[in-house]
Amino acid sequence: MNTEDPTKANTPTDLLYRITRYPLFKMDPEKAHDFALALSATGIAKSLNRKRYAIEANPVNCLGLTLANGVGLAAGLDKNGDYIDALGAFGFGFIEIGTITPKPQTGNPKPRMFRLTEHGAIINRMGFNNLGVDHLIAKAEKREYKGCLGINIGKNATTALEDAQNDYLICLEKVYPVADYVSVNVSSPNTQGLRDLQHGEHLRGLLGALKNAQAKLATQHGQYKPIVVKIAPDMSNDELQAFCSAVIEFGIDGVIAGNTTNARHWVEDHKHANEQGGLSGAPMRSLADEKLATVAEHLTGKAALIGVGGIHCGEHAQTKRQLGADLVQLYTGLIYHGPALVRDCIRKTA
Repeated sequence: MNTEDPTKANTPTDLLYRITRYPLFKMDPEKAHDFALALSATGIAKSLNRKRYAIEANPVNCLGLTLANGVGLAAGLDKNGDYIDALGAFGFGFIEIGTITPKPQTGNPKPRMFRLTEHGAIINRMGFNNLGVDHLIAKAEKREYKGCLGINIGKNATTALEDAQNDYLICLEKVYPVADYVSVNVSSPNTQGLRDLQHGEHLRGLLGALKNAQAKLATQHGQYKPIVVKIAPDMSNDELQAFCSAVIEFGIDGVIAGNTTNARHWVEDHKHANEQGGLSGAPMRSLADEKLATVAEHLTGKAALIGVGGIHCGEHAQTKRQLGADLVQLYTGLIYHGPALVRDCIRKTA
């Protein structure tokens, strides 16, 4: 169990971000999230960030793609693709936007995001709030960001589980021309029944349908776009073994390990501990690393592996690479430590 104090981790020092973060952390978390993204999208902010967080390229080849570096942004921060260029100014080698659904949806009732600051953690139950796949495509088509763009797809909350394939196939077909890779979210804890898609015939049916569609789209567009699947860290080792076997059998290109967790024992003393939703951030790092290593063992190099969960300094990213990750992604650590974390992770994983 990881009981480290995130405030004492070897995190990068960024005085400007600390100053900026102070008033943001006095605001409601979701409002602060929206305000910070809007601020980062201003011309002045983008120019400043490009200069301040510039770093030499450290090219990485993965998923048949060449990335400027192996550090990416996890899905969820920019659900609608509204801030691709602003986030690209932080130095990411790849950015993943979404989760997107075929139809717009408002997500779960507010409040639905909670900071556990002393733990370096966040609990959220957003519920795939987004403006729909067509909005995201329009934004992605206009991006200036030159790095690799992943698009994370999901199903609408009102779509029955037995019809989920249709939602994923609609999104895959629509985003295929503008994505460099497509990630499939079957692991959010905030859409009822979604995690059932990680198992058994639900999983096999979905993977088979996605691979058939991918082959047709590759022929249609004259370009192969890899598909990766994002899984939950709450799966048992037996479940992970079965999942990885299906990934290999169907020729899925990669796995993202993993999503947020339902576990709470690290933060059970916190006032928000009983809030429903997924926990992310420093407390879950040991769990994320354990499951990452298990997935790496079962995949045996037959699919790419992206490690995410609890990265708050470059050494944490380095550990994920040592455990078998080809690439790493950030989210909650970025909220707590700012874009200097991106640079620190790039340097430590070079």
